[in-house]
Amino acid sequence: MRVSDMSAERINKVLMTNVTSYFLCCREAIKRMKNGGVIVNVSSAASRLGSPFEYVDYAASKGAIDTLTTGLSLEVAKDNIRVNGVRPGFIDTTMHADGGEVDRIERVKHLIPLQRGGRPEEVAASIAFLLSNDASYITGTFIDLAGGK
Repeated sequence: MRVSDMSAERINKVLMTNVTSYFLCCREAIKRMKNGGVIVNVSSAASRLGSPFEYVDYAASKGAIDTLTTGLSLEVAKDNIRVNGVRPGFIDTTMHADGGEVDRIERVKHLIPLQRGGRPEEVAASIAFLLSNDASYITGTFIDLAGGK
C-alpha cells in the first residue's frame, strides 16, 4: 500500500519487528562475545530500492538495519567483533505468500536482471561466508543478493 494509506499500528509493528528486535538481539550477542565474534544482520534490497507503492515501511525498517550494521561494526571492531549484513532481493520463500501474494516473484522477475528469484540456499551461503574465517578481515560490509538489481 501507499504510505498515505498506512496506519500507525502497521508502521509500529513493522518497526518493532524489523528494528527493535535487531537492536535487542545485537545487544545480547555482544554481551556474550567476550572473545570476539561475528554478527550477520539480514536486511533487504528494499533498503536501497525503497519498495514504492507496496512496502515503503518495510524498506525503511531495513534501511535502519543497514545503519545499525554500519554503526555497530565501527563500535565493536576494537572488541574483535565483526558485523556485516546481507541484503536479499526477491527470494523464493513463503514470505510473499504470507504477505498475500503467492506469485509475487513471478510478477516481478522481468525486473530482475537475472530474470529469477533467488534461492534460500544462496542467502545461507553468503551468511556462512561472512561467519567464516575466510571473511576475517571484513566488517561493516554488505553482500547484495538481488539478481543484479
